[in-house]
Amino acid sequence: MNRTEAFDEYARALRTGQREYKELVSAGQNPYPKVLDQILPDISAESTQRVGLVEIPIEQIVGTRTGGRIWAFTAGFLPLLDENSEFASKWVSLCMANLSDEGIRDPIECFEYLGEFYIQEGNKRVSVLKHFGAARIAANVTRILPQPDDSPRVKAYYEFLDFYKVSKLYNVQYVRPGDYQRLLSALGKEPGEEWSDREKLTFTAYFQYFREAFHALNGRMLDLKPEEALLLWLQVYPFRDLGKLSTEELKKTLSAIWEDLTAIAQPEPVKVETATPKAKSGFLGRIITATPEKLNVAFVHQLNCKRSGWISAHDEGRAYLEDVMGAAVTTQSFFNCDTPELAEAAMEEAIENGAQVIFTTTPQLGRVTLKMAVKYPKIRFLNCSVDIPYSSIRTYYGRMYEAKFITGAIAGAMANNDHIGYIAAYPIFGEPASINAFALGAQMTNPRAKIDLRWSCKPGTPVADFISRGIQVISNREVPGQDQMYLDFCSYGTYQVDEFGSLSPLGSPCWLWGKFYENVVRSIMSGSWDSNRDERRAVNYWWGMDSGVVDVRLSDKLPEGVRVLAELLQKGIRNGTIDPFYRQIIAQDGSLKNDGSRTFTPDEILHMDWLCQNVEGDIPRFDEILPISRAMVRELGIYKDQIPAEKEAPL
Repeated sequence: MNRTEAFDEYARALRTGQREYKELVSAGQNPYPKVLDQILPDISAESTQRVGLVEIPIEQIVGTRTGGRIWAFTAGFLPLLDENSEFASKWVSLCMANLSDEGIRDPIECFEYLGEFYIQEGNKRVSVLKHFGAARIAANVTRILPQPDDSPRVKAYYEFLDFYKVSKLYNVQYVRPGDYQRLLSALGKEPGEEWSDREKLTFTAYFQYFREAFHALNGRMLDLKPEEALLLWLQVYPFRDLGKLSTEELKKTLSAIWEDLTAIAQPEPVKVETATPKAKSGFLGRIITATPEKLNVAFVHQLNCKRSGWISAHDEGRAYLEDVMGAAVTTQSFFNCDTPELAEAAMEEAIENGAQVIFTTTPQLGRVTLKMAVKYPKIRFLNCSVDIPYSSIRTYYGRMYEAKFITGAIAGAMANNDHIGYIAAYPIFGEPASINAFALGAQMTNPRAKIDLRWSCKPGTPVADFISRGIQVISNREVPGQDQMYLDFCSYGTYQVDEFGSLSPLGSPCWLWGKFYENVVRSIMSGSWDSNRDERRAVNYWWGMDSGVVDVRLSDKLPEGVRVLAELLQKGIRNGTIDPFYRQIIAQDGSLKNDGSRTFTPDEILHMDWLCQNVEGDIPRFDEILPISRAMVRELGIYKDQIPAEKEAPL
């Protein structure tokens, strides 16, 4: 390239830079590079690490160390000075060197802070290479460590430092804790496992291929980084496919999950629906939404009815659906789908048999449900779980805390020695809300009530321990269905212990899955399913006692006054005049969670990770939980971002 041709390149880069400048100004954004000295005025030697000479992604170069010459560049490091300037002449010389056999070899000097790079020396080299579309540049890097704190961004960065030690990769910068763990899991790598040179090259090439396809589909319009999009893509497709798919095939797979990517890019990706959908009124509304007159509904279960009361209760719900809907509904059932392969095969068979709606009844089937929903976008898929941010499927669960509040009030009234035993199931979304609602209910009828909290997912014999300590009222897990034996045999629910150790039932929260399935099916057939669709967010049905999905079974042995109270509370919760959390609430650490002037939002209730002051006990760590319980906690655990990932497939 001669100098005239290099000046032509500068003119093209200048026009592009001027266009970028105008677009940024019009959008109200800073048109110039960021300045590190303005972000961190005081950088101490103790906060820096010398990384040394590495290749860094040019896309992550966002600014300069000082503000001396930022006006010469756009935010994307394209030139802004005219063609007769000394700056342009030096840029042209670098352009000629870049296209010669010698190339630009001298590394730049830069600082790295929170995964972004700020140039100390070499900004024109960066400008030239960016103009020609280079992906990487050699750099001598000095890292600036942020002050450790509990903010998600800083926690994620310190996870990056562990990731970098073994991978030496800078091109993946997550901002949410736990994402590096999820990436390693999808790649079949253990935390702390060294990456081979081949693995580094393979991942870098595949990820760059994915990034280009993501950006080609206007991924920059989403508030989502390519590496975050990759995490969702890996939920549906294996990593090795990135080496097999053509560019068009890869774009097609991305397009298939685009609504899900749009959902997870939202500040609040999950839309929690606490009320049952209302039917569309009128003949015209039904015609417009093309609602079906008959539905073929399939149920896919991880276990079978003999092995699991949970599965048995869902199957009872299926039978109820058939009874109440008559000829309008045909059902299919698939059991023992305890691997992704078996679950996928069951859903394929269900679809071949005409299924229009598929329910998967455990959270562990969520990932394969997503995969099938992406493959069959015209089929309606629902997974029994909560807080899953994928818009291709809908999730469903119940507000069990409402029923627990009522049994808490019963327990407080019946506990003569002020101590009540409580056995929780798993530390998952919604469970602390149930514990706290129970504790508040007990406190309402007995201000001195103390809740001794234990967990069925930990080793031990909590019922025997409670009885040996003289605790007279025990709340065990909620009943999975409506069978009276659950209440009578005191294996679930809330019960009283007499002086001889005999157990007498008091009342039990229970699930009414048939009512849930009826509500969903009627919403589809009436057209309200589609009117409730939110293409920008995932939909999570979180229905309570007002919908008939959750209830409390009361024992005939309850004293009359306590029964009347429980029935009044049931009525108040159903009609919305009673809210368990609309009162002053103090947590175990003494912090005021509610001054009594407001209620909590559904999101606040669902994501509670604290316990009330009158609860004695804590939320268990993952390593304290029995191995058999860990799969559930991995999917829905309130601290799931802190759980080490499991290997899935080799890189």
